[in-house]
Amino acid sequence: MKIAIATLATETNTFSPIPTGRAAFTGERAWFRTGASRHPAVMGSSPLIEWRHRAEADGHEIVESICASAQPAGTTLRNIYEELRDLILADIKAAMPVDVVLLCMHGAMVADGYDDCEGDTLARVREIVGARATIGIELDLHCHLTELMRASADVIITYKEYPHIDMVERATELYALCTAAQRGEIKPVMAYHDCRMVSMWRTTVEPMKSFVAKMAGLEGKDGVLSVSFGHGFPWGDVPEVGAKMLVVTDNDPAKAQALASELGQEIWRLREACFPLHDTIDGGLDAALAAEGGKPVVIADVADNAGGGAPSDNTHILRRMVDRGVTDAVIGAFWDPVAVQFCTEAGVGASFDLRIGGKCGTASGDPVDLKVTVMALAENHSQGGLSGGRAPMGASAWVRAGGIDIILNSTRTQIFQPDAFTGLGCTLADKKIVVVKSTQHFHAGFAPIAREVRYVAAPGAIGPDFAAIPFTKRTTPYWPRVEDPWATNS
Repeated sequence: MKIAIATLATETNTFSPIPTGRAAFTGERAWFRTGASRHPAVMGSSPLIEWRHRAEADGHEIVESICASAQPAGTTLRNIYEELRDLILADIKAAMPVDVVLLCMHGAMVADGYDDCEGDTLARVREIVGARATIGIELDLHCHLTELMRASADVIITYKEYPHIDMVERATELYALCTAAQRGEIKPVMAYHDCRMVSMWRTTVEPMKSFVAKMAGLEGKDGVLSVSFGHGFPWGDVPEVGAKMLVVTDNDPAKAQALASELGQEIWRLREACFPLHDTIDGGLDAALAAEGGKPVVIADVADNAGGGAPSDNTHILRRMVDRGVTDAVIGAFWDPVAVQFCTEAGVGASFDLRIGGKCGTASGDPVDLKVTVMALAENHSQGGLSGGRAPMGASAWVRAGGIDIILNSTRTQIFQPDAFTGLGCTLADKKIVVVKSTQHFHAGFAPIAREVRYVAAPGAIGPDFAAIPFTKRTTPYWPRVEDPWATNS
């Protein structure tokens, strides 16, 4: 077989003030015109590495196109999306005839003029390869599962876990199903069930932990090939935003629809039990300060998560920590290239007045002015990423203000792993409070070192008040904005 592979991915927060342009894809993160699968893993390349490994072991030919993965932010510029998409299309055209196309995309990418970049890309790929070829796509579970995607692809698989620790496993699954389909061993068909919900689901805790296990347990039996729960990305103002259940069966559309509906109804029944609870800022700090034991309490600043398109320079939690005289604490990472530059110019050991954060707009809060001491600097700091590889943080600084340590970085990213702090020399075991700017991806790395993990809903660009998100394009009622969205068939 001839198998074409590519990555084009970003998660678009249509309410974010940060535009997504060329530098987001080709400058801030590793960019490969081709050959990403032959290098160490970076964001977006793990599936490509797995697909090449599997294909070469099976004696297939790989045609590799781009690997472009941008940090989540606002709407992608139209010409940039079209340029990157057209590189993939041109590579597939040049390689024809192609038997299998495997794409790694996010599922919630929005560009000027394109509410559904993934569906648009899939439809154009289908026009090139025709009905004979098998097209598969791996998506983040925070995706908008659209009808155009379903109509254009043969197999869609989303991650099952949040944090996304199963990217490689899902890539393996997609490869196996698509190559089996091309050999004529199976005939995948897909069905959706719209759950009419906009929310977040943490798969590390019950009842979602058991629900994920149930989905996996259904696969490979009675003609069920794959089960995915697309959680949706709440901060995308597109017509098909929201949670959907997806089932792939072997040539049994009725079974696919029935199972998708059955599982979707189960998610509906679990809505209250799964709904993510959040502390206020003071509530989270109170709980952390009252905790006893040798490990820190980890507080997630969920609304300022760069991984959801937020600026990551919101100051509300820092402001309260300073005002309350909190000590033995660390917070980060603040995306503040100007502050990092000042620290670099001052040098390690220097003490001076520094303005931190609050630079990107109303979602950032007001700057906080502090007398800081520069504890450490790094020219090219990084942290462990998801599913291997490193996540760049760029030029970074660790500063101390009173009893609070603060991490500043120049490449916007959420916190994934403890080495975002410890890699600069900032220890965590001696802290009472560790505040991470992340929604959930921090959990795999920080839960083992934490006495407790708490989630705080401070003001920010991705606040978790799902009922109040100002959608203009979704017309179907959804929970929690409507208590019973099934009371109408509209």
